[in-house]
Amino acid sequence: MSRYVIACGGTGGHLAPGIAVAEQLARRGHECVLLVSRKGVDERLSAKYADLRFVRSPGVGMSSLNPLRFATFCVSQIQAVIFAFKLLRERPSAVMAFGGFTSAGVVLAAFVRRIPVALHEANRNPGRAVRVLRHFAKRIYLPDGVRLEGVPMTSVRYLGYPVRSEIRRSPRQEARKAFGFGPDGKLLVVLGGSQGASALNNWAMLNSKALCTNGISVCCISGQDKDVPEDFEMPDNMGGTAKVRFIPFCDQMSLLLSAADVAVSRAGAGSIAELVECSVPSILVPFPFAADNHQQANASCAERQGCCIVLDQSRLDGLLAEVLDLIYSDWLLERMSSNLEQARRPGCAEQTALDIIELGKPGVRVPDTEAAQRDGNF
Repeated sequence: MSRYVIACGGTGGHLAPGIAVAEQLARRGHECVLLVSRKGVDERLSAKYADLRFVRSPGVGMSSLNPLRFATFCVSQIQAVIFAFKLLRERPSAVMAFGGFTSAGVVLAAFVRRIPVALHEANRNPGRAVRVLRHFAKRIYLPDGVRLEGVPMTSVRYLGYPVRSEIRRSPRQEARKAFGFGPDGKLLVVLGGSQGASALNNWAMLNSKALCTNGISVCCISGQDKDVPEDFEMPDNMGGTAKVRFIPFCDQMSLLLSAADVAVSRAGAGSIAELVECSVPSILVPFPFAADNHQQANASCAERQGCCIVLDQSRLDGLLAEVLDLIYSDWLLERMSSNLEQARRPGCAEQTALDIIELGKPGVRVPDTEAAQRDGNF
C-alpha cells in the first residue's frame, strides 16, 4: 500500500476533484491524506466522506489590495510550509495539488524532500498557484488544448476534470421528491458555486414569482449566511402550483441536478463538469471578478461545444427571458442534452489516479532543484 497527499482545500472547485481522485486511490488500497483549509466550505463538504482522511492546513487566501491581509497571507504561508514538512515526514509516494492557497506549502516541502509533485489545473485560464509552482511539478493535468509556458509536453496530461463517483444522473421523480418538489412542471436550479453568489440570489428573489406564474419552480443554492426569503408556494397560470426554495448548502448535488430541467450557474470548472456529467442544460453567468477571468474562459469553451448559453452578469435583466425561452424549447433542450452527452469524459478520476500511482513508483526522476530555481519564480 502506498500513501499519497492531496492538497485540495479552499473552495468546492478544488476540494471536489481532490476527493474524486482520493476515492479512486482508496479503492485500489492506497492511503490518502487530503490537505484542506480551515474554511467552512471544506468542513461541510468533507464531513460526508468518513472513509477519507482530511487534515487542516494553516493558510488564508491572498489579497494584494489590503496590506494587512497580504501580510497575514504571507505569515500563513510560512506556517503552511512548516506544517507541510511535518506532514511529509512519513514520506508519501507522491503529492498532488489542485491550486489555491493550500498548494504552495506542501508543493515546496515535497520538492525539497524530492517527492514527486503533480499539479491539477481545472480552469482554461490557469491560476496563479499553478503558474508559480509549475516548475516544481513532474506532472501537470490541464484542460484540453491549454498550454503552460515553460512546461514540456512530456509532463502534461489531458485527462479532464475528476468528478466524484456520486455525481451521476438519478431518476427525475426520485430526485425531485428528495428536495420537496412534485413530479410535474418545470424546475429551475440556481447555483452560485460552493459559497453562493449574491447576484444570482438577488435575481432569483426578484424573479421567483414571475417564474412561478409561468409554471417554473425554483431551487436556489444561496450559500451560507445569505439573507434570503423563506420557502413559499403559489398557483401558476397552468392550474398547478409552483414552489420556491432557497437552500444554504447542498451536499447532494447529483440529486439536485437530476431534478432540474435547466440550471442557472456560475462558470467554475467544477460546476460545469457536474452539469455535463448530469446532462443538465444551463445558462452560465460567469463571475466577472474571478481571478484571471477564468470563469468567462470556461463558459465560452462550454458554449462553443453547444452545452450552454452564456450571459454576462451586466445583462441579468434579460435572464428571465433566456430562462423562459430555453426551458420551454423542447428542441433546444434535446439538442443541448445531446451535446452534453458528447462532452462527457467518463473515467477521468480513475485515469488520473492510475497516472499518479505510476508517477509515485520508485525510480521516477524529480526535477533538479537548481534547474527549477533557474526557470521558476522562487
